[in-house]
Amino acid sequence: METLPMKNIEIYAEPIALYQILKFEALVSSGGEAKVAIDDGRVLVNGEVETRRRKKIIAGDMIEFEKQQFKIVLKQELKPFIS
Repeated sequence: METLPMKNIEIYAEPIALYQILKFEALVSSGGEAKVAIDDGRVLVNGEVETRRRKKIIAGDMIEFEKQQFKIVLKQELKPFIS
């Protein structure tokens, strides 16, 4: 089995809808294209075909699309240190 290249996708809040990740990461050109890709079964979440456009994605989830693999990471915003 072929090993896919891995990239982290940082999100600032969770959950986020699956189609939004495809759109915001520019993996597709529009939200409509993201929805078609999901409807066609071309997107895997945690190794399973996912056809729910609004599937809630959280940190730790793995997404596969177009021979690429992505790991969702929650980005913690640094709070200013006040002394």
